[in-house]
Amino acid sequence: MPVREAIIAELDANRESYVTFLQQLIQAASPNPPGDTTEAARVITNYLTEHGVESETIAPVLHAPNVVADFCGGRRGGQRVILNGHIDTYPVEKPVAWEKGPYSGYNDGSMVHGRGGVDMKAGTASSVIAYTILRSRAIHLKGSVGLMAVSDEETGGKWGTRYLLENCGNPSRWLGDVMLNAEPGGLQSIRFGEKGTLRMTFTVEAQGLNGAYTFLSRGANIIASRLINKLVELEDLEARLPEDIRKHFDSRARKIADEIMGEGASEVLLKPTVNIGTIRGGVKVNTIAEECVFEADIRLPIGMDASTILGRIDQYLQDFPQASYKVQEAASNPANFCTADHPFAGLIAKCAEEVTNIRPVMLAGLGGTDCKFYRYRGIPTYVYGPSPKGMGGSHEAVSIDEFLAVVKTHTLAVWDYLNHP
Repeated sequence: MPVREAIIAELDANRESYVTFLQQLIQAASPNPPGDTTEAARVITNYLTEHGVESETIAPVLHAPNVVADFCGGRRGGQRVILNGHIDTYPVEKPVAWEKGPYSGYNDGSMVHGRGGVDMKAGTASSVIAYTILRSRAIHLKGSVGLMAVSDEETGGKWGTRYLLENCGNPSRWLGDVMLNAEPGGLQSIRFGEKGTLRMTFTVEAQGLNGAYTFLSRGANIIASRLINKLVELEDLEARLPEDIRKHFDSRARKIADEIMGEGASEVLLKPTVNIGTIRGGVKVNTIAEECVFEADIRLPIGMDASTILGRIDQYLQDFPQASYKVQEAASNPANFCTADHPFAGLIAKCAEEVTNIRPVMLAGLGGTDCKFYRYRGIPTYVYGPSPKGMGGSHEAVSIDEFLAVVKTHTLAVWDYLNHP
């Protein structure tokens, strides 16, 4: 049997074991914060060991290990492909809201339930499975493959992907020539870019008085609310999208963006969005607040940088002398993208269509991922993963069929890319 056909046969024969592995990974709770991923990392290292694969643990902080592995193909030359995914998840806000428990890994026959199933333990499990299958056939491949199951993605990557790229050689052995990730993006799309983030802390100060004396001071809370309404006007700004990128946001891509991410997603792909995540002001209901502090999360589309937003905010603050701001530098990152026409991207699309009968479109994501650390370095980086529906919410669950489709697509795409004549 030809090797590629044997790979497909193996993938089909072991579906149940792959689902079991995903269940075990979900059952290993790894909410971040606090960011303890030791049990989830152990599940991955055990899986690799059971399949005869050696791995290494790099843990700049003990509670947040990164599991890595790599191999070289049996043919000289070729490209280096990195498979990257994270093992930390959002925390669980209301455990009692989960019928089976937030870390049950319950399989109802079509979905696997539990925190992190969508974002992104199904994706990381896909990378691990694909790596083991490719590793067992390394002799046929021209190039090399690196596997990264990292911690700390949900809080910025300082001890995860970013650490591995900055502290493991010069250049890091985990850079590669191309990178493939399985963050939740939807089987109808391949992500070649994503929005940036501008995180800001605003402070409004005013005269504090008895609550009856509003004629002397409107107070920090009301002034802050007026400023927030003004900040929302930033959403009317238009990005200057590079022409070679604009072609990928045609009517079909916009339609699919709405299908994947929800009605209205296509309207904000190319515009900034403003969210006020926290707000704190006042000490008592019958007093006028002296101080109000709120945090803004502004998402930057491709083609718009932070200076454009900050310039507009500085103009707004001329009418709000009581307000000032600080940029949360560590949590702010530019939008990022890579070429959408790379041969590897074409192979991902081809294999995805072979597996699902859906030809994915090239899209940009609304949220941030570790992919940015690669795209900032000019490395073609692509996301092909399950639907993002339900990620981070109560009752998060991932489709088994979608999970298995991602496993097969990733495996075949890397095989085809490194097995060319």
